[in-house]
Amino acid sequence: MIDCSMNRRSFLRAAAAVGLGRAGIAADKPRRKYPYIDIHTHVGRYYWGKELTIDGLLKLMDKHGIERACVLPLVSPESTVFPQTSDDALATFKAHPDRIIPFCCVDPRTNSGNPKRFGRLDLASMTALLKRYRDLGARGFGEHQVGLPFDHPLMMTTYDACDRAGLPILFHLDDIRGIDSPGLPRLENALKSFPKLPLIGHACGFWASISGDALDEDFRRYPSGPKPVAPGGALDRLMDKYPNLYGDLSEPGGYWAIHRDEAFGRDFIIRRADRLLFGTDFLMADQEIPHFELLDSLKLPDGVQAKIYRENAIRLLKL
Repeated sequence: MIDCSMNRRSFLRAAAAVGLGRAGIAADKPRRKYPYIDIHTHVGRYYWGKELTIDGLLKLMDKHGIERACVLPLVSPESTVFPQTSDDALATFKAHPDRIIPFCCVDPRTNSGNPKRFGRLDLASMTALLKRYRDLGARGFGEHQVGLPFDHPLMMTTYDACDRAGLPILFHLDDIRGIDSPGLPRLENALKSFPKLPLIGHACGFWASISGDALDEDFRRYPSGPKPVAPGGALDRLMDKYPNLYGDLSEPGGYWAIHRDEAFGRDFIIRRADRLLFGTDFLMADQEIPHFELLDSLKLPDGVQAKIYRENAIRLLKL
């Protein structure tokens, strides 16, 4: 069992060490009917000495039956020591247009880049910039991982610009990036303000909210093992109320949201099959991902697999 009260680096290191084996899973991997579209990968350096090149990403994709992958920039200082830019993501797409789906990202606190008007990006400038990225091939915005409250005015300007540019947002939500609290009131404010903008949730604060007993401290940690999901979780409530809310199943948060209580997790996936997207959050070349075996073990109906593995991404990103 992997201890996910640890940070993400420790999770990935432990995952690689144990090979993420699961009791009861046959040695022979099942043949999957639907090739994946991965909503969440990165190219570049995240950990020193662990750079993931585009060739390395393609090898991981081929190994796991991933047909296409979204490459997400990381541009905010809270997201990484080593920025991964929108231009980097677009370059991977240009080199491999049949395999890579680029996203773009802009920190809302950045300089406008306008020599005649120094200051932060306003709505018009942000919208114009995102439309340029869209016209170059970007299909979404993210990873939106900014050290501000989720509905801070600068964040709301970003959402408005993405809405105008037609770019879904993949966001990170915890206690220091896209900051919110139990019940997700700040996320709800954004969902309500931009009802036509798809918002795709990610990370421990978002996924802790699958349970009705989520606490402030759960927004900075992963469960340490199996833990029952309490009724009344914010995710079910918000998905019932707002058709523009989606979930990214990648990284430890998505894994533990389902694995902590697999009976509830399987039911949640089936009930929310129109709102969930497969992802890995590949960051380094030797990374192991537990999601493949977990999802196989749940024996999801074919129609559910088709939606979360690829069809929802095709629809949202207009592929």
